[in-house]
Amino acid sequence: MPTGGDPAHRRVNAAADAELARVVRDHAGRLATSLVSLIGDFSSAEDLVADAVEAALRHWPVEGVPANPDGWLYTVARRRGLDVLRRDARYRDKLALAAWPPPSEPDDRLRLVFTCCHPALPRTAQIALTLRVVCGLTTAQIAKAFLIPETTVAQRITRAKRKIADAGIPYRIPDADDLGARMSEVLAVVYLLFNEAYLPTTGDRVQARDLADDAEFLAAMLAALMPTEPEVLGLLALIRLHRARATARFTTGGEIIRLPDQDRSLWDHQMIADAGRLIAKAAAFRRPGPYQLQAAIVAVHAEARRWSDTDWDQILLLYTMLDGLAPSPVTTLHRAVALRYAAGPQVALSAVDELAEVLSGYHLWHATRAELLRDLGRVDEARAADARALELTVNPAEQSLLRQRINWT
Repeated sequence: MPTGGDPAHRRVNAAADAELARVVRDHAGRLATSLVSLIGDFSSAEDLVADAVEAALRHWPVEGVPANPDGWLYTVARRRGLDVLRRDARYRDKLALAAWPPPSEPDDRLRLVFTCCHPALPRTAQIALTLRVVCGLTTAQIAKAFLIPETTVAQRITRAKRKIADAGIPYRIPDADDLGARMSEVLAVVYLLFNEAYLPTTGDRVQARDLADDAEFLAAMLAALMPTEPEVLGLLALIRLHRARATARFTTGGEIIRLPDQDRSLWDHQMIADAGRLIAKAAAFRRPGPYQLQAAIVAVHAEARRWSDTDWDQILLLYTMLDGLAPSPVTTLHRAVALRYAAGPQVALSAVDELAEVLSGYHLWHATRAELLRDLGRVDEARAADARALELTVNPAEQSLLRQRINWT
């Protein structure tokens, strides 16, 4: 009989936990949208969903996932709602008449996402509320994912719900005139969520696969509900391209494996091909955007069979387009990396040094500069730049790589 410490047993438990998370994620958002539409009160509906999800996390690992997860969650939420809201005849009558499944309304899912990501809410609250309501994560799970106190997460969610109620934030998709700006906000939340998963900025994890799962789920849901929005398709492609090489990014000990040194046979080439089709579909709309261009850049890397086959001229062109479309010092820094291979380290270093005033507090500016200085034989300066980068990052995998570079120099 395997014990809890047995590796095979741990893998089985991890697989079961992942499957449970997937089922909850798939169904909790649908339940939330149905309850918000039904009772017309965002805060009350969110509380009912949270109660149902927590009940599922207690019962399903022991009893197994029910044949009808939607109906199970809805029954629990409905029963809890009748108990809590029996003093309010309006809510009680609506819940008493409710049946499952409700009419299928894809727009309800969009209304829910746009409500959670309303610009009147702080970005941290938008992320917490989206994970809680749309993805079905409990307060404890969100706190664990971001390595912050559970009370902090609870306060963010409570304040966000209060803000929605006090400010009268509508549960609806924005008007056409506002849709572009609001869509940018929604995509930014998903993008930031994935960035945190890709290289966590807090705690001692080298990556956060649970958050990556949630980011991909949200992007895929948006793509299914808005298949003619090219930036949504671009963001989903970008996330999948990065995830396609997840198994090759780290050693078994959690050390970063740099892109030139990764075993490309470990990449998920089917996922890369699927992402490529998403990019092509997005490009057909002839409305280029930052996420599409970022996805195209990662796709060029993914399509190269070897590091030496990388088409740096194309990557440089794409970064130039991205910097023109959505100017950013970080994008300019990434463009300088492409310059290193397309035009040489001296040209790239000049471009990097021009960013000193705005990026001197960013660890990757110092790390990039260190690589260029090392290319030019300026070893002592390279070591000093890596040492500064080490001071500015808390990610353990990045710290380990920087220490190795300092010792190698």
